[in-house]
Amino acid sequence: QVQLVESGGGLVQTGGSLRLSCVASATTVTLLDMAWHRQAPGKQREQVARITRGGNINYADSVKGRFTISRDNDRNTITLQMNSLKPEDTGVYICYAGSLRTGHWGQGTQVTVSS
Repeated sequence: QVQLVESGGGLVQTGGSLRLSCVASATTVTLLDMAWHRQAPGKQREQVARITRGGNINYADSVKGRFTISRDNDRNTITLQMNSLKPEDTGVYICYAGSLRTGHWGQGTQVTVSS
């Protein structure tokens, strides 16, 4: 079982930046695709950024040009650099690691963007 622990959330004003980190408990995470999902109040959970085990990256249209996902396999870590934050970016950001056969979720970290 892979455990994922997120950190870096907080309260920021519109236009500000935050950097989220997700550390995995097992080195096998290097074999998995990893992603950040967002759960906003009253909305469905959505994937905001994904990085495959091969390094291919995809972003949700709403965050393109503002968010950057990266992974460090030596440290079993992925990060999400979030710039030019907007109130609609508010939500719980949840780390995911998985493949076609397995999936693991973190507990999430709260991001609140004030207007």
